[in-house]
Amino acid sequence: MPLNKPVWYLTCQAAACCMKQAHSVLHVVAVLWASMGCAMMAQAQTSLQVRSADFIVAVVNSEPVTNSEVQALKVRLLKQSPAGVPSLSAQALTKQALDQLINEKAQLQQARENGIRIDDAELDQAELSIARQNQVPKEELRKRITSEGLSVAAFREQLRNQLMITKLREREVDNRARVADTEIDQYLQNQQAGKQTSTVSVDLNLAMILIAVPENSSDKEVSELQAKAQQISQRAKSGENFAALARANSQAADKGANGGEMGLRPAERYPTLFVESASALTKGDVSEPLRSGAGFHILKVLEKKQSDLSTVMVVQTRARHILLSLGSDLNETVARNRLLGYKQRIQSGADFAELARQFSQDGSASSGGDLGWASPGQFVPEFEELMNKLRPGQVSDPLVSRFGVHLIQVLERRETPLTIREQREWIRGQLREKKIDEMYSSWVEELRGRAYVELRDPPQ
Repeated sequence: MPLNKPVWYLTCQAAACCMKQAHSVLHVVAVLWASMGCAMMAQAQTSLQVRSADFIVAVVNSEPVTNSEVQALKVRLLKQSPAGVPSLSAQALTKQALDQLINEKAQLQQARENGIRIDDAELDQAELSIARQNQVPKEELRKRITSEGLSVAAFREQLRNQLMITKLREREVDNRARVADTEIDQYLQNQQAGKQTSTVSVDLNLAMILIAVPENSSDKEVSELQAKAQQISQRAKSGENFAALARANSQAADKGANGGEMGLRPAERYPTLFVESASALTKGDVSEPLRSGAGFHILKVLEKKQSDLSTVMVVQTRARHILLSLGSDLNETVARNRLLGYKQRIQSGADFAELARQFSQDGSASSGGDLGWASPGQFVPEFEELMNKLRPGQVSDPLVSRFGVHLIQVLERRETPLTIREQREWIRGQLREKKIDEMYSSWVEELRGRAYVELRDPPQ
């Protein structure tokens, strides 16, 4: 992870670097932070933005939400908006930020009532994991935090709060989400019958032209802009080059630099407004102008396909490694230097497998460090990310993970179709994520409904 990233980036990204197959605390923190827009991090950041006229905008069971918290979260939400997603109006964004902070405080209070606590040892481990996943010593991470104006104590308190919310969500939601084999069978039956279900994987590549509607526009101004959008839509439908029209007219963030193309991605990563419009279109079709909070959107379907799991190819990698476990008798610096020495020996002709059998502290040592063929997602993200950058035969620099320090060599790669078992596990994962999202939304709504929320002066 480059060290020129801000600490907030390091923190959120590091939390995501946990074992994908094991729902560890930090993994769930990553999911939670992503879904909530790193709201707690935004709260901590308010200490960097001293305001002369801060005030309370809401109270959640006697705990205040301040205007500065709302404003800081609004800034973060804006920065995190994906390209191509319609921007919310300032009023809608303020409401989203306020609702998010209210929900978060309600969850924290519930966690405390349930006796959920994060002791200092657990907090130390979480902080150390963040540092390791970003390949920096803990002391360096703390220096970066301090250099950005946030005290280490405040940072650790926010991390403690996130871990508490994570444990609460695990207990109340994630651990109750189960997908039965009969649900997978039903999904497969629906797919084979050609029925559209909400869990069918559809990939879309859309191009967009945005005609922005400024806030507080008069009815006449809105009507004129709508007429402009309608005219552009008709020109595109008549055969004019959509990319040229986008470059000349789009007021999206990229000004239509790529001809308005937003890229091939799963349908769920597009706004619902776009997906619903594209459902009635085929490849090459252009939509009527669609109205959102940002203005009028004209879409063109560049590509549209439904994934057939039986034909999905995955890239598998066969790699081997030498692992040195960290402990009281071996610190990170010594382990790195030792592995660099092994790398030099390998480059001078030593056999990687023999060094692995001799020095690796991993179950694969007896087979020369060979990890076998691995599909995407099988290893922890930081290991997989580095492995994917290596060419066959290339040896990495030392990598720190939650397991210790690794030296990695890629042996070969291949493309292979998903097995029946892998297809079913993929479907199980998709159905479970959907179920968790639905259960979590309902649970948060219920939790907020039980809380006493008093809205005071509206945020500025």
